[in-house]
Amino acid sequence: MDFPDQDVDVFGEEYGNNHELEGGTHESSASSSSSSSSTSSSRSSSSSASSSSNGSGGGESSSASGSASSGGGAAGLGVEGGGEEESGEEVENTLNLNSKNYEDYNYNHTRDLFGDDDDDDEVVVVEEDDKDLFGSDNEAYCRTSAISPYPIPVLPVVRNNNNHGGRGGFGRGRWPNDRGGVGILPRPGYPPRQGGYGRGSRFSNGRQDERFVSEFRLSRSEETLSRKVVAFQEPCELAQYSRVEGGDVYFDDRSLRLFKRLISEDVGADLNEGFDTFIEKKELGSEGFGDLLSCIRNRNIPLQNMHFVTFRNNLNKILATAYIRNEPWAMGVHKRNGVVYLDVHKVQERPKSELDRRRCYWGYCFESLATEDPRRVDGEGIHHTDANVEFCAVMKTKLGAHRLLMGAEMDCCDSTDDGRRFYVELKTSRELDYHTEERFEREKLLKFWIQSFLAGVPFIVVGFRDDAGRLVRTERLRTKDITHRVKMKNYWQGGVCLAFADEVLCWLYGTVKENEDYTLHFNPPSNRLELLQASSCPESITCHVEQLQNI
Repeated sequence: MDFPDQDVDVFGEEYGNNHELEGGTHESSASSSSSSSSTSSSRSSSSSASSSSNGSGGGESSSASGSASSGGGAAGLGVEGGGEEESGEEVENTLNLNSKNYEDYNYNHTRDLFGDDDDDDEVVVVEEDDKDLFGSDNEAYCRTSAISPYPIPVLPVVRNNNNHGGRGGFGRGRWPNDRGGVGILPRPGYPPRQGGYGRGSRFSNGRQDERFVSEFRLSRSEETLSRKVVAFQEPCELAQYSRVEGGDVYFDDRSLRLFKRLISEDVGADLNEGFDTFIEKKELGSEGFGDLLSCIRNRNIPLQNMHFVTFRNNLNKILATAYIRNEPWAMGVHKRNGVVYLDVHKVQERPKSELDRRRCYWGYCFESLATEDPRRVDGEGIHHTDANVEFCAVMKTKLGAHRLLMGAEMDCCDSTDDGRRFYVELKTSRELDYHTEERFEREKLLKFWIQSFLAGVPFIVVGFRDDAGRLVRTERLRTKDITHRVKMKNYWQGGVCLAFADEVLCWLYGTVKENEDYTLHFNPPSNRLELLQASSCPESITCHVEQLQNI
């Protein structure tokens, strides 16, 4: 090959190997220079890497007699012309170079490779200053052995004992996988489970209640429920009944009180007045639910198309649970003839203190102040307040696909100029300040709205009092404006409550079986509603079903 096409690496290890190959060729070519010209000698030395070549004078072709060395030595190559065949010893002696004379060898060999008397080819001369481009460090590098005497470290193989598939493909990730990835670290084990949670066969640490039937997990987010649009039909009143002093029940509105529009004139009144003669409300339990069923039978309200018969208070609990998760409640669930009856259950509470009883009375006292009582003369104090006197309206409505028949206790009523009657809710609350306003709007306004919205009550009158029980001010709230008040603050949404109740009722109606009895519980801080098997059905519901069959 011509010199301009030849790549000469002065310090490379690869050049040393190539040099040894060309060195044998050069010696062979030199022995036959007498029978060939310098030009043909240069060309024959380039072609001597082949297995055999033809002599210029008709001589015999010679085969390679050299052998490759173990450390990357050169192989003997065939020679040109009729020269004598070289022995392996001569090639070995020629290539046996000392690393100490490595630089001189480069210079002499470059000079001999192309010949001293070759005028046609350019002679490469390596100057003394150009032979070492890297200084003394390069001399130490040249004396370094090409093969390291130290073994290559090999990492131990990590066995995948847990057989958990890692994320990714076949590459080497952080944890080992079952698809060929070794991983750098062994996969950590699972942390120990904490006791006291879970239900079912998957959790061995939770005690399984023998009465357990089903559960409804409170896992739906507010955003998910807000996307669900649930229709609610305006309530339609079908019947009413009244309970008077002594506990007698009449199927009319004799216990309904009329709202006093000049309630603002009573600001500053002491709500503790008449506390000594206050008659607290008795817990009627299933007996009170029996009065509602008696009113239904009295008015011959058909139940063939109804899904649920209940008091409004049970629906209040379900709707409020969409946001309020710290108040326990329970109710009885009994399915008869395709109708689910939701009975009233009283959860166990701590005993009421004197202050608790007095605060409860402040609410009843405000109801007496805000209503007209023909038995009380103007300016006369409040006496003999009986919490058992009540008026209840029976209404039908529809929540989603569920038809509801409910009884709702009403505080008082008012009428429009054209004589149309509407109901008014009366509430009391502690006077608001900077620290209590948010809680009032988050919790109390939510309960006020649910109670009034379900029964179609358009107005709520709130009496604010101080810690001593004195009436400070009154405020009238429009039910439909409450949701706008809290909408910008993002405290709660009425549509979320309706969507949540719709899902609970769907689950409840589809789970309970005919002629079986259950109890629906919510026990904070649990995140589920639990349906438990009940031992018996209240007598009021059993008698109600029997009397319907006899009609």
